[in-house]
Amino acid sequence: MDNCCAGNFFKKKQSLPIDTTFKLPVPVSNSSWPPGGDFATGIIDLGGLQVSQISAFNKVWTTHDGGPDNQGFTVFEPSIPQGFFMLGCYSQPNNKPLFGWVLVAKDVCCENTRNPALKQPVDFTLVWNNASMKISQDDPVYVWLPTPPDGYKALGHVVTTTPEKPSLDKIRCVRSDLTDQCETNSLIWESGSFSIYDVRPSNRGIEAPGVRVGTFVVQNGSANPPSISCLKNTNTLPKYMPNLQQINALLKVYSPNMYLHPSEEYMPSSVDWFFSNGALLYKKGQESNPVPIAPNGTNLPQDHNNDGAYWLDLPAGAANKERVKKGNLQSAKSYVHVKPMLGGTFSDIAIWVFYPFNGPSRAKVKLISFQLGKIGEHVGDWEHVTLRVSNFSGELWQVYFSQHSKGTWVDSSQIEFQSGGNKPLFYSSLHGHASYPHAGLSLQGEDNIGLRNDTDKSNNVMDMGAFELVSAEYLGSAVIQPPWLNYFREWGPKIDYNIDVELKKIEKFLPKNLKSALEKILKSLPNEVLGEEGPTGPMVKNNWNGDEV
Repeated sequence: MDNCCAGNFFKKKQSLPIDTTFKLPVPVSNSSWPPGGDFATGIIDLGGLQVSQISAFNKVWTTHDGGPDNQGFTVFEPSIPQGFFMLGCYSQPNNKPLFGWVLVAKDVCCENTRNPALKQPVDFTLVWNNASMKISQDDPVYVWLPTPPDGYKALGHVVTTTPEKPSLDKIRCVRSDLTDQCETNSLIWESGSFSIYDVRPSNRGIEAPGVRVGTFVVQNGSANPPSISCLKNTNTLPKYMPNLQQINALLKVYSPNMYLHPSEEYMPSSVDWFFSNGALLYKKGQESNPVPIAPNGTNLPQDHNNDGAYWLDLPAGAANKERVKKGNLQSAKSYVHVKPMLGGTFSDIAIWVFYPFNGPSRAKVKLISFQLGKIGEHVGDWEHVTLRVSNFSGELWQVYFSQHSKGTWVDSSQIEFQSGGNKPLFYSSLHGHASYPHAGLSLQGEDNIGLRNDTDKSNNVMDMGAFELVSAEYLGSAVIQPPWLNYFREWGPKIDYNIDVELKKIEKFLPKNLKSALEKILKSLPNEVLGEEGPTGPMVKNNWNGDEV
């Protein structure tokens, strides 16, 4: 092939983000944590099957086209420790530094038993090759799906650069009772109807046994569930979770710093500061006789109902209301909930922050920005970020940023860290207090019309290392939940205003063709964003027992 024709398929190699391997600013290892129990010991026993988390890879193949930022994707094989076997290859987009993992496995007994945990496949099926694709690449690629023996499941693909089938000894399939159903997660790369996704367990939560393997799936069309499975932990899920001393050590290393916006008027506070500064408990039918809230919320209802019979509100008196609305950053602390996730192979450390008041929202309509009257205002605002830490090593892999009723997971390779350490930095949006990994404007809407979420650095910084561990159910009586955590009613009253009236006040300043677009976006927002009803506390949220998304 001459140089002219070759240019259609092979473009000059250039440096890509994936050519660099991301490491935490300060290296951590199994020895970084206090001893005790089975946390961060490098291997997890899922019940007859031992697995290890591998993040050292050998590159198999890459393309430089398509995918995020049109930079392509790369496939890797794990570097496998002696005695372990590959369950599948790893892949990620090229627009980020290399930062990922896959599990490798070892049968606790041996392969000579009648029903070992691991078996070789009986064959391979070619599920994709790129012969007909005009994409920039290192070599041809062939992606193979193992054909498992009866009673076994494939957990990943083998990738080669030659058309010959891989050796059957290249990979292992897993006995079906040690597997769980998967679902596709984030898109790695696609071309036409052909797609590559990473996968995760379909059922996720503090009691869900599904274990993410870290492999990827190749799909033609929209086939779901995927052709591969996840692992299942048939052992005790909390067995590899951190103890109290280890939780404290993790938070000493990873507790984030939160920047509040330079124009923020409504600061966080501690829950007890809110209570001791005149917050009131109201009961339906007795609105004229609210009750002061006792320290730690000991007089709050504890029956786990949310029937609208009780709610909290700011103190009586206009001056006191305005004072408490502003919060008290000096008193603020974070409230920590530690829970097992992904079959107990990770610890999710949810870090909650309380604000006495959520300020009015701001909108952007093309080039015009303005405040939305009362829209967005509500008493009592709970926000959180979640650290996802490996129970194999104690390494921080992801951070979840809650953003109103939704949120997003961000890899550690894509977040900001405090200089000289592993403490993430993040930003609280002006008035709405949603959490973002980087400063700037995030617009909740479309076509340059929607709700503004403005973030920036300021002198007001909350160190979440000042924390109270309020729950870690797996530790039993070692962690006592404060009474206010078991208050399931609203932390603020229902706001009595008409959204249509508020919109009319705003829309008279807008060009006619933009009014309906703004109204459509605002009315699609959940009530907690609009401020029509007070939010519930952390324990009432779906993510208390479940995954974040």
